[in-house]
Amino acid sequence: MDSSVVRYDGARNVRDEERSVGRKKSNREQTEETEQSRWGFRGMTVRDWLAVVGALLVPLVIALGTGGITWQQGKIEDQRADAERELADQRAQDEALQTYLTQMSTLMLERDLRHAEVGDEMQIVARARTLAALGRLDPSRKTALMQFITEAGLVQGSINQKATGRKDAFEGVPVISRSGADLSGADLRELGGRGSEAIRGMTVRGPYYYTGGGGLTDLSGADLSSADLSGVDLRWAWMDFANLELADLSNANLRNAYLGDTNLSAADLSGADLSTATLSGAGLSNANLRNADLSNAHKITNEELERQAASLKGATMRNGQKYEDWLKDKKAQGKDEKNE
Repeated sequence: MDSSVVRYDGARNVRDEERSVGRKKSNREQTEETEQSRWGFRGMTVRDWLAVVGALLVPLVIALGTGGITWQQGKIEDQRADAERELADQRAQDEALQTYLTQMSTLMLERDLRHAEVGDEMQIVARARTLAALGRLDPSRKTALMQFITEAGLVQGSINQKATGRKDAFEGVPVISRSGADLSGADLRELGGRGSEAIRGMTVRGPYYYTGGGGLTDLSGADLSSADLSGVDLRWAWMDFANLELADLSNANLRNAYLGDTNLSAADLSGADLSTATLSGAGLSNANLRNADLSNAHKITNEELERQAASLKGATMRNGQKYEDWLKDKKAQGKDEKNE
C-alpha cells in the first residue's frame, strides 16, 4: 500500500513537471510572438523589412541618379546651344560689316562716291546703307564702321586735310549725313580726334516725336570722353548713359538733348545751349558752365547745378535769371527766413 502511494505520487510529480515545462515553453513562445508582433507586420521580422526597403530604395536611387545625369546633360546642351547662337550672331555681325564695307568700297572706287552731290541717288543709297548697318551692328563693329567712313572722307564734316592743309578744315558737301544714326555704345575714343570729327557734322531734322526717331542721332552709352566737340550740333540727340567726361562741349548746341545719367564730369560746357535739355541724373561735378544757357532744363534744380558745377558765372539758370541775380535773390531769401 505504501509502495503504491509512492508510485502514484511519483507519477503525479512527473506529470506536474511536464505541465510546468509545457507552461514555460508556452510562455517563451508567447514572448517570441510578442516580439515578432512588435517589430514585424503580419509575421514579418525586421530582417524581412530590411530586404523590402532595400528592394524599394535601389530603383529610387537609380531614378534619382538618372534624373541628375539627364539634368546635367540638359544644362550642357543649353550651354552648347547658347555658345552656338553667340557664334552664329558674331558671324552674322562680321558678315554684315564685311558686306557694308564691300558695297561702300565699290561705290567709292567705281562710282566716285566721294564727289557725289547732295541729293544724288548714289549718296542717298550710301546713307541708307550706313544707317541700316549701324542699326544692326554691335558697339565694337559700329566703331569699326565709323572709323572706315571717317577715314574715307564719307562723313558730313570730315576733315579734308589734303585739300586745305588745315587740321580744323571740313568738307563743305556732306556725303553721308549721320542724322538718325545709331551710335549707341560705340567707343569713339578709338578714333582719336576723328571720333570728334564723326560727330561734328551732325544734322538734325526735328524732334523725336515728329520724325519717329529717324532724324535723331543715338549716342546712348557712347564713349566720347576727352573728345573735342566744341560747337557741335547735337540738338534732340539721345545721349543717356554716354561718357563725356573731360569732353570739350564749349558752345555746343545741346538744345532738347536727352542727357539722362550722362557723365559730364569736368566737361567744358561754357557757352553751351542746354535749354530744355533733360538732365535727370546727369553727372556735372566740376563741369564748367560759364555763360551756358540752362533755361527750362528738365529734371534738375538750380541748387543741384550750383552744388555740382565748377563755375556758373554768367550762366542762365532754369528760371531764366542770370546766375548772379539768382544767387542774390537766394541770399536775400535766406536772410528773410532767418529774420522770421
